[in-house]
Amino acid sequence: MEVSEPGGAPELEEEKAVPGKSPKDGDKSGEISPPSPGDPRPERVARPGLARCETLREMALRSKLSRLVEATSQLVEVEQTLLLPLLQQHPLPLYPKGSIEFRNICSHMALQREGQQFEKDLREAQQCLKTIIEKLICSLAVFPSDSCISVRFALRQILQNLLAM
Repeated sequence: MEVSEPGGAPELEEEKAVPGKSPKDGDKSGEISPPSPGDPRPERVARPGLARCETLREMALRSKLSRLVEATSQLVEVEQTLLLPLLQQHPLPLYPKGSIEFRNICSHMALQREGQQFEKDLREAQQCLKTIIEKLICSLAVFPSDSCISVRFALRQILQNLLAM
């Protein structure tokens, strides 16, 4: 269909397909043809609010997961750059059980994408990481050296970010 603008050249306007209407249905008819196989299912159309809530929930979970990954990366960096040299000077009691549990939770989460079990695992992973950091801070408290103070400070920062989740 050609449409001309005032003072302009004629342009072609595309007809847009409206889901649920056949091309011969005009805007005036108001009749809706039966949905085709590619149209959204009626239950999704009837309750658009639910789809939005699920999307927000998924976004929140993704955000929480990315913050947990960031906290884990920060912990690994502190362990490699600050804690490792310190361990060469002062042996510390290590608690591998927490790290093993954290690894197992993360492995279990990787097999899932969503659902209540994923949320539960995410909370458990956060709690497990919190426990690992708290135990490291307590272990370092017995050493008054400046290097221990800087490691404890870095660990407290990670813990604070983790608790803000």
